[in-house]
Amino acid sequence: MTMAKRILVPLDGEERSEAIVPLVAAVARDAGATVRLLRVYPVPERVEGAHGRTVEYVDQAMERLTAEGQEDLARDGARLTDVPVESVVRFGEPTEEIAKEAESFAADVIALTEPARSRLRRLVSPGLAERVARETSVPMLVLKTVA
Repeated sequence: MTMAKRILVPLDGEERSEAIVPLVAAVARDAGATVRLLRVYPVPERVEGAHGRTVEYVDQAMERLTAEGQEDLARDGARLTDVPVESVVRFGEPTEEIAKEAESFAADVIALTEPARSRLRRLVSPGLAERVARETSVPMLVLKTVA
């Protein structure tokens, strides 16, 4: 892991996903790495109120979510002391967006947290880490947590 100079860390805003941040901080400090925090939201839909009136358009929702995501990522980034941190908010399907961001960032490693799951459950429904591993050749650091 000492060769990791660019670490991509997808976070979903859940406390469980943030469990990897202290580990990434230690690895990044030791390697002199840059960390890019990533938040992926589903593409929002237009919100209608009473009588079919539009309450929030898609671009307004994306702007609001981008601001919220950047604020959350800034809090996580503050825990990465003495480490260069960037943050990005994307919209789309998480697996695809993580793979695209890993490529555009030229990530050396993708670090994420995933709940521990039984072998049968992984066969029936692969977790995010397994789906991302199928989409990219970037090595992954996966912290398994107890759900």
